[in-house]
Amino acid sequence: MRDASTRERRLEELRAEALERGQVSANGAHPSGASFPRATAEEGYYGLPLLKEPGWTWEVPLYLFLGGAAGASAVVGAAARLAGEDERLSDHARGIVALGGGLSTALLVSDLGRPARFLHMLRVFKPQSPMSVGAWTLTAFASSSAAAALARRLRRHATGRSGPRRPLAIVQDAGDALAALSGLSMACYTGVLLGATTVPAWNRSVRLLPPHFAAAGLGSAVGLLELLGHRARGLNRAGLAAALAETAIGAWHELEGDRALAPLKRGKSGLCARAGLLLSGPIGLGLRLFGRRRAAAASALAGSLLSRIGWMAAGKVSSRERAPTLDGQTPRELSSGNGSGVDHPSREAVRSLGPSDR
Repeated sequence: MRDASTRERRLEELRAEALERGQVSANGAHPSGASFPRATAEEGYYGLPLLKEPGWTWEVPLYLFLGGAAGASAVVGAAARLAGEDERLSDHARGIVALGGGLSTALLVSDLGRPARFLHMLRVFKPQSPMSVGAWTLTAFASSSAAAALARRLRRHATGRSGPRRPLAIVQDAGDALAALSGLSMACYTGVLLGATTVPAWNRSVRLLPPHFAAAGLGSAVGLLELLGHRARGLNRAGLAAALAETAIGAWHELEGDRALAPLKRGKSGLCARAGLLLSGPIGLGLRLFGRRRAAAASALAGSLLSRIGWMAAGKVSSRERAPTLDGQTPRELSSGNGSGVDHPSREAVRSLGPSDR
């Protein structure tokens, strides 16, 4: 018992020395200039970065774009039916939802490599896992939207006012309602999914990504319907709201000085991210204010796709760079040592870190 307490007391002394001096002089500590590897945020471990680069391929940003547009289209279609808009608007929205749900499923399965992997994700439901929630959301969204579109098509070919038309109407209404509810999650959950990772550029934007993706999805849904020829006043208002939200998000993006967000402002990833926010935000807003709705619709679609590509590329760049701490500095920059030994963060920096960051 005495030996255990002695060892614990000695360990606390070594920790205190490391925090105060920036190095440990006792035997067993990593000596300055030693040849064996030491994991650091700057050098990684054995030359490998501390964070693994996301392995997602080109299907994922396209999935984010189509899933957001289709999810928002389901909500827009439901709002149009409640407002008593032209039935053609609801039909076109329903078609976009069904097509987007099917393509989103195909893209996700393609990225996973085998359909069985997607089915394995449905064996359990984990509310605390954005990936599990997303898989179930996509399943509910794709199946309900397909059922609603099929029921609507069969109703057109059914004869009379009774017979098969009544059950088809029930299936259509139920499918539309479930697609609208799951569409809300489809438009937002991908932002939560990226923010829940340890990639610094994504993790630091965990509160920004869901509303950003939702606004981009709404702008895309409105743009698709307007390019199909619809000119409802409510569509224009929804497009203005999405463009205003994207403009505000773009302003925050430019003013935020967090160094972890640097990949979103420089290089090819920064060019895509900035161009996407510019097209879906200020440019789209200006075009709508001047009555150029078709041009604004095309701008919103291009901006939404570019921003998804930019965020994905920025995440890969961010994972290869030095891992920042919570205040945007690296452990070496926070070091209070004299440079002759192992660098350690200062006592104040350690106290500022949460349990998951130490």
